[in-house]
Amino acid sequence: MRILLLCLGIATGALTAFGQTDTTIYQVVSEMPRFPACERLDTTLAAKQQCANQVMLQYVYERIVYPQQAINEGIQGTAVVGFVVEPDGTLSTPRVVRDLGGGTGLAALAVVLQMMEEGIRWVPGKLDGRPVRVQFTLPIRFKLEDPLPYVLVGRDTVYTQFDTELTFKGGPEGLQTFLDKALVYPESGNDDCGMGQIDIQVLVEQSGRVRVLDVTDFNDLGFDFWYAAIAAAISTEGQWTPATYQGRAVNTAFDLSLSFIPTTAGCNTITDLYIKAHDTANAGAALISAGDTAQGMAKLTAAVEAFPGDAQLRILRGQAYLNQNQLLEACADLSEARRIALVNWFDSVLDLICR
Repeated sequence: MRILLLCLGIATGALTAFGQTDTTIYQVVSEMPRFPACERLDTTLAAKQQCANQVMLQYVYERIVYPQQAINEGIQGTAVVGFVVEPDGTLSTPRVVRDLGGGTGLAALAVVLQMMEEGIRWVPGKLDGRPVRVQFTLPIRFKLEDPLPYVLVGRDTVYTQFDTELTFKGGPEGLQTFLDKALVYPESGNDDCGMGQIDIQVLVEQSGRVRVLDVTDFNDLGFDFWYAAIAAAISTEGQWTPATYQGRAVNTAFDLSLSFIPTTAGCNTITDLYIKAHDTANAGAALISAGDTAQGMAKLTAAVEAFPGDAQLRILRGQAYLNQNQLLEACADLSEARRIALVNWFDSVLDLICR
């Protein structure tokens, strides 16, 4: 059974001022903002606050989705989102304060964005009896208890817990060597220097048979490349030692990333630019993680401008925009990535940020 526990909290600390008294964002005030519930109760302010928190907990619990990626990776802990409750009760500047990974930050942010989309107005915080802008911090705890050892993918039972993991004969290096030989670049691709990455999710059955579960074409390379990628993935059949659970072999999924680089010398210049763009994007992501957002975003933008039709680059920059609360920019990049690669990872967020 999966259980999602959520905790509500408010950050404390010094206020942040923007120069004008009426635009000050307070961290702590005499009457903190609260979810618009329980206001008709003829009781104390503390009781109203407690009741409002309980109703907010129910609101969040009913709408948040524990991301499948986080479930698969066993990610648990507390994600944190923040927003400002304005004097009129509206919410502004939602952002992810702490992201556990696996889509948990986006899942938490999506609930706040839905609250804004529905036009829910909070009871504003008050200082000396007057409504003011107050920073509100919402920790959301993700916790898995007694998870099933498998997930259902269509009609297939795919195990995510194992006694022994799925292994390729020869290990990771052997798998890479095998794929390097098995992957054939389509001759038709040299006509327009087609290059990019296709991810193949394969199902390695308990019998050792290999089937394809999903194909993600990050560069819209087309059928010839899909066929080559699928052929390479299927050719690994017979080279795997299936995973085991409770002493028996079980079905397991495995992701293969296959890179296609043109084989003709006439494509060398654009190939070098493609490789440089991805190196630049990775460097930009590292800078952002280290706190240098301006330089990191500049590198991500340079990479996207060099190859605007690359969904991976769009996703990298789109996630960075989202973490900085630049929702329109995030919408543009993630929507374009969805169009190019047909990925549906961000569908629950796109409807909320593309307003």
